Amino acid sequence: MVDGGTDELRRNVNTEPFEELSIYSDAPHYEVRQGFFWGTRGKNGNQPVEFKPLKNLDTDHIEAIIQTQKNQPRWRIEIFKAELAFRKKSS
Repeated sequence: MVDGGTDELRRNVNTEPFEELSIYSDAPHYEVRQGFFWGTRGKNGNQPVEFKPLKNLDTDHIEAIIQTQKNQPRWRIEIFKAELAFRKKSS
């Protein structure tokens, strides 16, 4: 079990073997874009929350997040900016 949200990771003592799957913001971006998920409620904001990997978010959505989500931690906004740069470089 992993707990702690985005600020820290807490592990539960477990006798079962496990594979560490944590991805940190300083990992290569191709890993971050697959392992970083964002919860969205759809274009109208009234659908159930659906978590999507960064690589599957629309570019317009990412730009809107950067412009409107001013209470997000800086590292999170930097991930969105890195995704836009990744897409620009890849096109």
